[in-house]
Amino acid sequence: MTAVLNQSAPFEDVDFLALDPALGEAIEREGAGWAVERVREAGLTALSAEAQAHGRRAERNEPRLLTHNRFGERIDQVDLDPSWHWLLDAAVARGIHALPWAQPQAGAHAARAALELMWTQANAGVMCPISMTYSAVPALRVDPEIAAEWEPRLAAGELAGMAMTEKQGGSDVRANVTAAEPVGDGWYELHGHKWFCSYPPCTIFLVLAQAPAGLSCFVVERGAGMEFQRLKDKLGTRSLPSSEVEFRGAAARLLGEEGRGVATIIEMVTHTRLDCVIGSTASMRRGVAEAIWHTRHRSAFGARLVDQPAMVNVLADLALESEAATATALRLARAYDEGDTAFRRFATAIAKYWVCKRATPHAAEALECLGGNGYVEESPMPRLLRDAPLNGIWEGSGNVIALDVLRALAREPDGLAGFIAECETARGGNALLDEHLDALRHTPLDPWTARRGVEELALAFQASLLVRHAPAFVSDAFCAARLGGGGRVYGTLPSEIDGAAIVDRALAH
Repeated sequence: MTAVLNQSAPFEDVDFLALDPALGEAIEREGAGWAVERVREAGLTALSAEAQAHGRRAERNEPRLLTHNRFGERIDQVDLDPSWHWLLDAAVARGIHALPWAQPQAGAHAARAALELMWTQANAGVMCPISMTYSAVPALRVDPEIAAEWEPRLAAGELAGMAMTEKQGGSDVRANVTAAEPVGDGWYELHGHKWFCSYPPCTIFLVLAQAPAGLSCFVVERGAGMEFQRLKDKLGTRSLPSSEVEFRGAAARLLGEEGRGVATIIEMVTHTRLDCVIGSTASMRRGVAEAIWHTRHRSAFGARLVDQPAMVNVLADLALESEAATATALRLARAYDEGDTAFRRFATAIAKYWVCKRATPHAAEALECLGGNGYVEESPMPRLLRDAPLNGIWEGSGNVIALDVLRALAREPDGLAGFIAECETARGGNALLDEHLDALRHTPLDPWTARRGVEELALAFQASLLVRHAPAFVSDAFCAARLGGGGRVYGTLPSEIDGAAIVDRALAH
């Protein structure tokens, strides 16, 4: 038998938190130091060989929709692999679905963000129902009676989903035609369809439908009149059953006021957008970790790959992106601990646009670091690449989010002022950042330039966070690469940066 030489080892059974100083620092900085050991345990379990095997099996054995039993009776059940249940139950057991609501305390949202970042490493698909359940609570609180009924049940492990979009409208939910017919005492019957309905096994769903006074939000308990038509054949997160549903007289309870459906459900959407940022951050963290791990184990052209200057440039660039995303996600989570502020709403849209937009090219470059070994399905990299675009699409794709920033600016101009004031706290720490902050005053924000404007704001935010909190060799490199007119692909960092130090920080020994 031919000996197998110069190959890497699986990246598993590692202490993922210990390998990530940037995350550890952010947890402490953003007020969640009390949860460090909880986060460590989640990382140890998620990166264990057992959890990684469950993640692969859940992806390989995709869910099946069972609409009828053998007697022809409608059942609308989803057949899921036991590994899916292992992964989902473990996420619930760690409180990722409800921590800030079930155990409210300072730093709870930041702690949950770190836990989510860790558990996503086991399987990204299971995080959808986890995120939906976490995000449903602020919307349910619009009606204290409904919240009193459902919050304890969700905290105990029942799950909540969402059904907003329809075939003819997509993100334009005001084009929805699903009808809500009043039947008395706050109850309605729904008739129509939803093009995307998250995780059919959820107990309840928040649904948008047209009531007599206009588009309204409803709580629908899974049961009679809610018929699932098929599961989506998706590019990624293939372990997750996403569905199309038809409502045929489903019982629905009005949440909030009639005609105020978007304003009601946006409380859920805002929190799921936070989770989009966390999910993309988790993707980038795994990508750079796998790339560095592989290059430390493999040699080419007379040296380890991790010691080759061209490879160091790529790895360091990937690491800068990952650390900037980590700082952004945890700082944003702290904004949720601090309450519903104009800064939070503005920063959520900006971070959702930029961090999620960066995840897919990051995954592609990280995969390339593994070469052909990264392109085969035994590697985690194909799944990472397939999953990466989701958060950029979910809860509003690029144009929708960029235009949301403009709407937020029009409604609450104090949000932009607060956002820039946060960035200004780093003034004097880096000359390139100072120049960038000066230029922000002249950055146009209109529908044609929306993407560019949001990009400039996002980079100012990330650079400010790193200048304030990261080592100078990280922050100076980020500013030089992102604000100083650097190259257009990863691996084009200027020669004066300390690439080896950045790489060592990104996957601590």
